[in-house]
Parts: sequence; C-alpha cells; structure tokens
Amino acid sequence: MSVELGHKQIAAMFTLMKLAREVSNPELEEVVGFRLTGEDRRKLNKQGLVSSREERRTLYHELTDDGWAWCAKEFSAKEPPGPRPRSVLGVALYVVLNGLNDYMLRENLRPADVFASTGEHGEEDLEQKIRLAYRKLAASPQAWVGLADLRPLLGDVPTDEVDAALKEMSRSGQAHLVPEPNRKTLDAADHAAAVRIGGEDNHLISIEAS
Repeated sequence: MSVELGHKQIAAMFTLMKLAREVSNPELEEVVGFRLTGEDRRKLNKQGLVSSREERRTLYHELTDDGWAWCAKEFSAKEPPGPRPRSVLGVALYVVLNGLNDYMLRENLRPADVFASTGEHGEEDLEQKIRLAYRKLAASPQAWVGLADLRPLLGDVPTDEVDAALKEMSRSGQAHLVPEPNRKTLDAADHAAAVRIGGEDNHLISIEAS
C-alpha cells in the first residue's frame, strides 16, 4: 500500500494506532496537540485509512484495517517521508519504529497486537490475550498450538474464564479446538489444560487470522 502522507497525517495515524480505538477530536488534540480536520482528515478518509463520524458536532476517528496495514508497513521504513533535511526527532522516531518492526517480525506480531486497546469488556481483552499468546507460539498462520503451552502465557487469568473465552471463540468460528490425535504423547499438563467441548477433551488450538 503506497500512500504518501504528510507529517501531520502520519502523526494522526500513529496516535490512532497507539490508542487503538475510536478517538474524538478533543482527545486527539489533548494527546498530540491538534485535531484531525480539513484536508488532512479528508485525505485519510478518501484513502480508506481512517474512518470518521460526527456526533453532536464532534468528529470521532478510528483506524480502518487498511490504516493498520499502512502503519505496519511504515514500521519498516528507514526514515520519515518528505524533503530533506530530515528533523533529528523524526529520524530517531523511525529508527525506533524499525527496531520495533524487527521485534514484531521475530515474535510473529502485528501493530494491533502490540497496541491493542484494553477496551471496556474483559471478554474482549481476554480474547486479545489469547490471540497474542497464540501468535507467539504458532510456527505459521493457523498452525496447531498446544493449550498446555498457551495457558501459561495468559498470566493469572482464572481457568474457567479462559475456558469460556476459548469455547466462545470455537463457537463463533474464530478458533478451532481439537483433541491430540496421539493420546500417548499427552502428559499431566496437557490433560489439565484441555478444554472439554461436546463431551470430548480438546488439547490443540488453531486461530483464524483477524
């Protein structure tokens, strides 16, 4: 996605990425020092990078899927766009972004995984944690991962809450849970980590890309 943006538009994009949710113009101004209006907003809307809506004379903005993809690609850029001379701070920012990009590639992560909004609903937060843990373990997209390996990466979330989240992800088709075909390889940790669905213990998970 080769979309050239100005520095103010890039600043808006990165701020929306960091906040990872819908943001009002007043909040955007408080965080980054300006409101997304006029031609800057129209270009981001036209390119499909940011969705904006107006409510009670206040504009609200949020990154689209293409916006997240643009940010992910920008992480690999060596320096900020625009004519020279580059600002020292702008170059330093892109050095940091490039280093973060190397980390995300190693850990099989996306910006949305790093900057995911905590949100207001614990269930949404837990699903994001599960996805993040899965991507750290999966050798490739939709690879099978053992629940015994995944659960320790979720911290101190109660087992019943994790089970409920996994069952909901399975029910909605976002994840697939299956038993280990070679039962002889199962140990106590595998049995303890299993999720029981339809009278059957499931030990492996594959998650659909989102």
